Amino acid sequence: MKKRTLAIIGNPNSGKTTLFNRLTGANQHVGNWPGVTVDRKSGGVCYKGTSVELVDLPGIYSLSPYTQEEIIAREYVLSDELDGILNIVDAANIERNLYLTLQLIALGLPMVVALGFMDDVRAQGIEIDCAALSERLGVPVVPISAKKGENMDELLSAITGEMRPPARQPAYLHGVSAAIRRAATLLEPLPLRRCSLSFYAAKLLEGDEKMREQVDLPRGTRDELHAIAAGMHSHANSTDNEMVLADALYDYIEEIVAASYRHPHGRKITVTERIDKIVLHRFWALPIFAFFMFLMFWSTFGPIGSALADGMEYLLQGLLAPAVRGALTTVNAQGWLIGLLCDGVIGGVGGVLSFLPQIVILFFYLSILEDTGYLARVAFIMDTLLRRIGLSGKSFVPMLMGFGCTTPAVLAARTMENEKDRRMTIMLTPFMSCGAKLPVYALVAGAVFKEHQGLIILSLYVLGILVGILAGFILKKTVFRGVSSGFVLELPTYRMPSFKGTVLNMWQKAKDFITKAGTIIFLMSVVIWLLQNFTLSLAVAGNSAESILGVLGAAIAPVFGPLGFGHWQESVALLTGLVAKEAVVSTMSVLYGAAGDSAMLSGLIGTVFTPLSGYAFLTFTLLYMPCMSAFATIRREMGGWRWALGAAAFQTGLAYIVALVIYQVGGLFL
Repeated sequence: MKKRTLAIIGNPNSGKTTLFNRLTGANQHVGNWPGVTVDRKSGGVCYKGTSVELVDLPGIYSLSPYTQEEIIAREYVLSDELDGILNIVDAANIERNLYLTLQLIALGLPMVVALGFMDDVRAQGIEIDCAALSERLGVPVVPISAKKGENMDELLSAITGEMRPPARQPAYLHGVSAAIRRAATLLEPLPLRRCSLSFYAAKLLEGDEKMREQVDLPRGTRDELHAIAAGMHSHANSTDNEMVLADALYDYIEEIVAASYRHPHGRKITVTERIDKIVLHRFWALPIFAFFMFLMFWSTFGPIGSALADGMEYLLQGLLAPAVRGALTTVNAQGWLIGLLCDGVIGGVGGVLSFLPQIVILFFYLSILEDTGYLARVAFIMDTLLRRIGLSGKSFVPMLMGFGCTTPAVLAARTMENEKDRRMTIMLTPFMSCGAKLPVYALVAGAVFKEHQGLIILSLYVLGILVGILAGFILKKTVFRGVSSGFVLELPTYRMPSFKGTVLNMWQKAKDFITKAGTIIFLMSVVIWLLQNFTLSLAVAGNSAESILGVLGAAIAPVFGPLGFGHWQESVALLTGLVAKEAVVSTMSVLYGAAGDSAMLSGLIGTVFTPLSGYAFLTFTLLYMPCMSAFATIRREMGGWRWALGAAAFQTGLAYIVALVIYQVGGLFL
């Protein structure tokens, strides 16, 4: 069987990952805004005797090394690992997409263009002459709809058949092509990698610093290249080499589009434009966003979410726990073993799993908002507010992902070109309420604010955003002085989310939650139960206060006294929350002897916390340093322990101050 490796490359929102999933059957998450794919993913497909490994690279706009995505993609295509390129192009936004396409053609590698979103194109009344487009580009062009599976056989035939290098190089206009040819001639004696000399020549004339570092140019060659680049300025109104080449290429793109596209007479206002007139309105944008958030949280923690959570609890505590206890009692198991399994394991893990239905409902809404393209609009809306305090809406993109999980959100900060903005965004992202904090919110808010649980939890999400803005202002004035980079964000076309994609996203989140409950939370529950039942001398503890956890909690409890929750149980729960935020619930369930009975635990929590101290506890949980997984990712992305520990100290310190202010100042009025 023949084997080959192809890279799937395209702009963000071009349907790259959808096509990858369609061809390989993979369950990668498909997002309708930039930053979802932050590293390469691979999958295989076999068709008519040929095995193809497809590598899904990050979405990029060009082969210029400004972002981490562009660096990853360019280094991969310049390597010897792949046999060709599958470039997916959004047919509804052809001009912007073809800029990357022509740069890829300049590489000289075998290539096929998949012209995606043809269903959207037809809906807009646009006609495309794919044969003319293929002739102009010099590579095969296959019109497809990855979402509906249109022309997948034709595409598979193209990528598994005989793939040849492009029939021609891109024609930069205004004399720039001639300059590139002269520069390529100078590079002929040099030992360059396998890509075409024209690609290297264009990048060196452009002033690409990364390329200059990789290519060892003799002094004379450097001077001649400089002279050729200076000569290009006579054909343009700019002395910026990169701008000169971009203008020359975009003028050529206009010729390609004019020869292959036919737009309907009398352009109609699209559905996306109609919707944006409402949701991006200068007065109505924020109220509409607030309404969607209210609806999401009311549904999650209202009658539907609560009923499903009660049903899950009944399965675990009403059926499973008594059955296990009865079975162990029948075989005369030791009392400590019964306590460990029923109170420690089932109680701890079950206390977390009872919130699974609400987690799934919340991520259902987030998936819908993301896949339709609305979350990208939220970043656009927030840019106006953030820019007033020196931040950019681009920082809000990974922060939005933080509502799901902090770890991939930190990785998404790679999309930012400015290093200072990237580091600051990484430090701010943990202030967003990740899904792991939701069980803690549901437990305490449900016990202390029964009638207003949804509003209290919504206020925590808003508080995280506000504190993130405040923290950004502080960092911008201290650690990260300087000018923010510009904010460029593509607003994707509104699209109906697919049922399969939404279900897969919900299943992935549920699986991650269950996996964590079955591993980390399971181990933490066992450890917590053991530490609660034994003293420092390893004797059986007469009561929890004499146990190892009791002694440890008593030592650190005074630190949290000014915040209104100075009991040792809450102090220990916050410590275990450093491993996984869900562990706060399982720890409290074990320490309070509730054996996973949420009604009993809720009653106990309601007697421990006042509304003010309960909200202060939730605030500290919201803002203090993230779990170990996210912390390790921050250390890797920030480049060392110094930055990671500094970020953790900053987050925890700010959490303490905000919770202190809420409790102490609130006490003056309540």
